[in-house]
Amino acid sequence: MNGTERHVNGGYEPTPPEESEATASAEVPIIEQRRIEANILKQVYDTLVASHGEAVATQTLRDTVIRSAEQQGETMRKRFDHMPDLVDLKNVLALWTAEDALRLDVLQATPHELAFNVTRCRYAELYREMGLGALGGILSCSRDGTFCKGFNPAITFERSQTIMEGASHCDFRFTLEKDEG
Repeated sequence: MNGTERHVNGGYEPTPPEESEATASAEVPIIEQRRIEANILKQVYDTLVASHGEAVATQTLRDTVIRSAEQQGETMRKRFDHMPDLVDLKNVLALWTAEDALRLDVLQATPHELAFNVTRCRYAELYREMGLGALGGILSCSRDGTFCKGFNPAITFERSQTIMEGASHCDFRFTLEKDEG
């Protein structure tokens, strides 16, 4: 540990800065943040459908969520005093799993490989309950790979299925090339 980390659940997690936008938003569980965002974005989406059509509304929503996810990844990266690796990513997953929002079966966690399956996704449940199941993939799933671009652009993200799309689980696979230097 280097003084900017704390021991949490068997791993090390960065200690959030005292004064930052990330700290303020971390006080609200991410699943609740998503509920608030979805209520607002649904109104924007409906307005855009009425004025510009469904295709424009869907693309605008997708672009907005993706831009936000990358910025959130950049904000999270700044919590570290180094370029974060996949152990760091695993440790920050606690933010997304809080309040039993996700249930994970971690298959592998090394600095260069992270593999886990999500076996329960309350985000999918939330969007369906809100009548937003058709937009859930945009509101939630589309964030995952783009978050990584902001967190560490060298991370490769793959997923072949999601609970949001009706699969039994989401299969998250991350890789990070080893430095040869």
